[in-house]
Amino acid sequence: MITLKVEKRDIKEPLGEMRKSGFMPAVFYGKKEASTSIKVPFAIFEKTLKDAGESTILHLEGKDIDVDVLIHEVDLDPVTDKPRHADFYAIEKGKKLEIKIPLEFIGVAPAVKDLGGILVKVMHEMEIEALPKDLPHKIEVDISSLATFDSVVTAGSIKLPEGVTLKIKPEEVVASVYEPKEEVVEVAPVDLSAIEVVKKGKEAKEGAEGAEATAETPKKEEKK
Repeated sequence: MITLKVEKRDIKEPLGEMRKSGFMPAVFYGKKEASTSIKVPFAIFEKTLKDAGESTILHLEGKDIDVDVLIHEVDLDPVTDKPRHADFYAIEKGKKLEIKIPLEFIGVAPAVKDLGGILVKVMHEMEIEALPKDLPHKIEVDISSLATFDSVVTAGSIKLPEGVTLKIKPEEVVASVYEPKEEVVEVAPVDLSAIEVVKKGKEAKEGAEGAEATAETPKKEEKK
């Protein structure tokens, strides 16, 4: 279990000064834990979040602080995408947790490799139930059974780690393969008769203009 050394935070402390000193504001709470404002080492938290994810149990340790938690929510800076605040949920030892675990797709789908299909990941995380000690960091989804465009991977077909129970309907689709289809471009038929009529009309107009020009030109006086 990963341990984070934390300190209780004075809410009057300016956030700018806190961040300059290498800390990030946070809070932990739970069913039997009152909401407590703390500050955590920024660099250590950022690495923990990247390596362990939000489904990993952490141990917060500090003066008058000794609690196991899950990362409940992380507020990210919209410009730098760096964490700037975290909510931790205090868990009760011996109590099962319902939590969403990220999925990792493994294997090769024959319908993609051999038939040119496109893999569709319907889910990216799955809700499960387990004791804190049995919580997995991720759940592997083997897509090698996707042999045709009609094949699907359902939640019930995924092998879960020992002690983990599925909390969604077994028939829910987790992954499938899409069959790409060529788009047929329809070309409107050309009306040749209309083109011919226009052409004839143009020739008739040119002929009329020529006759009119001839009529307006005075005839030369014949030599006697």
